[in-house]
Amino acid sequence: MALLRDEDRQHLMKEFEALKNPVKLVVFTQDFECQYCKETRMIAEEVADLSDKISVEVYDFVQDKEIAETYNIDKIPATVIMRGGDDPRDFNIRYYGIPSGYEFSSVIEDIMMISSGESGLSAATKDFLANLSEPLHLQVYVTPT
Repeated sequence: MALLRDEDRQHLMKEFEALKNPVKLVVFTQDFECQYCKETRMIAEEVADLSDKISVEVYDFVQDKEIAETYNIDKIPATVIMRGGDDPRDFNIRYYGIPSGYEFSSVIEDIMMISSGESGLSAATKDFLANLSEPLHLQVYVTPT
């Protein structure tokens, strides 16, 4: 059973025509005792099926522990959104939990931004961030709607 509605699929396919560079979704899940793991994997796979510029890799959080550590994943379900193809770059975007409701739109926006290489940040913000002298760990918490 598909999680995305047909009209949403059609809309996303049209949006994804603008993708410039490949994007990779790396999903960490687990079959045993993980609420929303299956649904998170299904959403990533359905989104990836809508464009040949989007790929998905799925890993088991326990069995693929070394890969999870490489991506600094410490809880599941988790989705890493990064550049794919010949230019794999990790922009350190991590989603924990199921990307549903407003969070789904944020995932789609991140896919579009990573593909284009443009964050949408103003020049002043980019300058400010370029001058940070210490690492910055930013987390945004949301609840499904």
